[in-house]
Amino acid sequence: MSTNVNTLQNENCGNNLLKGKRGIIFGALNEKSIAWKVAEKAVAEGASITLSNAPIALRMGEINRLSEKLNAPVVPADATSVEDLTQVFEQSQQLLGGKIDFVLHSIGMSPNVRKGRKYDDLSYEFFEKTLDISAVSFHKMLQVARKLDAIAEGGSIVALTYVAAQRAFTGYNDMADAKALLESITRNFGLLYGPEKGVRINTVSQSPTVTTAGSGVGGFDLFYDVADKMSPLGNASADDCANYCVTLFSDYTKMVTMQNLYHDGGFSTTGMSLAAMEQYEKSRLK
Repeated sequence: MSTNVNTLQNENCGNNLLKGKRGIIFGALNEKSIAWKVAEKAVAEGASITLSNAPIALRMGEINRLSEKLNAPVVPADATSVEDLTQVFEQSQQLLGGKIDFVLHSIGMSPNVRKGRKYDDLSYEFFEKTLDISAVSFHKMLQVARKLDAIAEGGSIVALTYVAAQRAFTGYNDMADAKALLESITRNFGLLYGPEKGVRINTVSQSPTVTTAGSGVGGFDLFYDVADKMSPLGNASADDCANYCVTLFSDYTKMVTMQNLYHDGGFSTTGMSLAAMEQYEKSRLK
């Protein structure tokens, strides 16, 4: 283990929740990425990992710096390509010395959102890309892993989602449809993978989080502030999300599968908070 990894484990006072486990983290782009935080936390808790992202994201991001810090090899892959994903799972097993214990899918992108196309004026070519990148990639990932028998007995697979899969949010656009599909894939594959190998598959529905991808949603700052005021505990940070994901990778959650787990400070079950009501009252009186 490299000096950097030892230092990281000491600095974060890890509890060895993932000691001896092997994982793949998809989607780390830069220090704002939830996947970046999850990778750091997983290694701090004793795991060895590989990192994967699309070649264009590798050129734009800073993943090589994370790779060096964590002693985590990078296996480039277009997550919409079955061939690329096959390489990720095959190479990761070789590099890490065995079957994979946990996987994080933190991949999402909408060309319609990036181009400012409204939900009632979508480009369907873009829409298909949104679904393929943000949701169908998860199906491909799971199908490849299962066919290769790449996931260890009792393994854990987590994908990141958002409450817009269940409730309509202005500005979230076709990403809401993609997240709904992502959650459906989680349930259906969980039904297959659980009986065979004890593999659990869950989604984590995270608060609005200041990431490169999240900030691309129109009106994100207002979006973030409203959720923060509505949530009894406030918005959950990327670091908080990383901690939660680690618990789902660990042996402490072996009987949790096919769940959409809200990690949002209570936003998903709040009707109206006092802070939000007071803010509305101030605006109404102006």
